[in-house]
Amino acid sequence: MDLRERLNTDVKSGLCKEFSAGYYGICTLGGMLSAGTTHLAITPLDVLKVNMQVNPLKYKGISSGMTTLWKEQGPYSLWRGWSGKLFGYGIQGGFRFGLYEYFKKLYSDVLVDHSKSSIFFVSSASAQVFADVALCPFEAIKVRVQTQSNFAKGLTDGFPRLYSSEGLAGFYKGLLPLWGRNLPFAMVMFSTFEHSVDLIHDNILQRKKHECTRVEQLAVTCLAGYTAGAIGTVVSNPADNIVSSLYNKKADNILQAVKKIGVFNLFTRSLPVRIALVGPVITLQWFFYDSIKVLSGLPTSGGIPRHVDEAASPA
Repeated sequence: MDLRERLNTDVKSGLCKEFSAGYYGICTLGGMLSAGTTHLAITPLDVLKVNMQVNPLKYKGISSGMTTLWKEQGPYSLWRGWSGKLFGYGIQGGFRFGLYEYFKKLYSDVLVDHSKSSIFFVSSASAQVFADVALCPFEAIKVRVQTQSNFAKGLTDGFPRLYSSEGLAGFYKGLLPLWGRNLPFAMVMFSTFEHSVDLIHDNILQRKKHECTRVEQLAVTCLAGYTAGAIGTVVSNPADNIVSSLYNKKADNILQAVKKIGVFNLFTRSLPVRIALVGPVITLQWFFYDSIKVLSGLPTSGGIPRHVDEAASPA
């Protein structure tokens, strides 16, 4: 069966069964590839975003900020921290997607009398806790590389330099605000995605997922993914500003960062560029992730085991 046939038909046989060890392995690999490559692609925008958060008076907008970086630091400056984006967010994506699938199955078996939303929330939060522990050291290096031109060139020289100056604690200095940014984002993102998939199938297509071709399922994935990314970005913006402030020593703790930035700026600073970043990135992540699942003979994402769906429907 060629690629077109595989995408346009309901593939019955796959590389493995759902919820087997092989299934979670494919989900983890898919998460790593989809997150790592998409985050790598938007490195220039990420560099701008971090600099806008750390130095908002100098970098006031997307166009002017890009121009300033290009003129003062050269074109290479736009790709600072690319290795942290590729490997750090690749590892995070593997944990986030792979463990989300695992915890969703686990909690759907345990929390049989709870609503679907509660299962989505607790599953995504559980996965994100581990994902951020894995990401945190890479993020600590990435932010410094992107905003401090004399710190290091990348991961290979950044890790030993940070360890020698701040010890192991330096790698996890931003873990709490990272959780504060990514836990709400993951909970809102996954829950919005799941409910969006249901809404599109029930109210727009008016067909169940198994009644649609794989191409139609992937189209649903993209639409639900963009919606989930945009909504999650607004929720997580305050913590994202705090993370950048702490890593660049603009503040010594979370409360001091909030005081210096201001409540209004926490929600609005760098928000347009983050929406420009995260919406398409999350869309592409879901698309690549589900494409890998489809090519492996597995169904696209969305939904929980039938017995939970039925038990939770009145909630």
